[in-house]
Amino acid sequence: MLKHLPNALTLLNLFCGAIAVIFAVQNQFAAAALFVFLGIFFDFFDGFAARLLKVQSELGLQLDSLADMVTSGLVPGIVMFKLLAFTTNTDGHSIDDSWNTMLDFQHLDYSLVPLIGLLITLASAYRLAKFNIDDEQQSYFKGLPTPANTLMIVSLPVILEFQNTELISRIILNPWFLIGLTLLSCYLLNSHIKLFALKFKTWDFKPNTMRYSFIALSLVLVMVLQFVAIPLVILLYIGLSLMDTYVLRNEN
Repeated sequence: MLKHLPNALTLLNLFCGAIAVIFAVQNQFAAAALFVFLGIFFDFFDGFAARLLKVQSELGLQLDSLADMVTSGLVPGIVMFKLLAFTTNTDGHSIDDSWNTMLDFQHLDYSLVPLIGLLITLASAYRLAKFNIDDEQQSYFKGLPTPANTLMIVSLPVILEFQNTELISRIILNPWFLIGLTLLSCYLLNSHIKLFALKFKTWDFKPNTMRYSFIALSLVLVMVLQFVAIPLVILLYIGLSLMDTYVLRNEN
């Protein structure tokens, strides 16, 4: 029975992602984010369980990508769509009914701008497909992993709900900021930037200096800034990876 544990965890990831989609469509972003976090938790431990039990399989690899496509591909695309729909809504409607008013086939009254957010879903699908056929990405990632990108995107409405200020609202609810972030997200997902993976072959400090440093700095940021720290942690991850690839290794 234990050999089925990794796939069961992967299916839990998919289950959480499907629930997150429902909440995101209903503009319940905090609930959507909660189930995204749970899905990513299961996503992390399905691979860990597979390696621990030595039951890695091609089925598990494909199932993992299919689950990620929902939790870390579809959900962030919907969230960005909804944010852009809200920022471009000039009819005075609230965010709760913007989904219905932005696309009205009967009167051909629609805005194409929110659809830009779905580029994240397309870029995530492309990245996941590339990952499945790339044998190099064992100890590192090539481009930003979809779960990290998803955390960055879904954190935006959560920040607006729990830590909103005039400055934060002005930044996040700026359509140009959201469009720029969408394009940056698509680029990072499929870039050739090498990012270290949080996979520990040993618990010794020296070979894992960058990983331990990232975890420690991330915890400090989260304790100080709470939800605002999430996008900063993703930027920290990218920055430390670039430092590790282009600075520290060249010195050695």
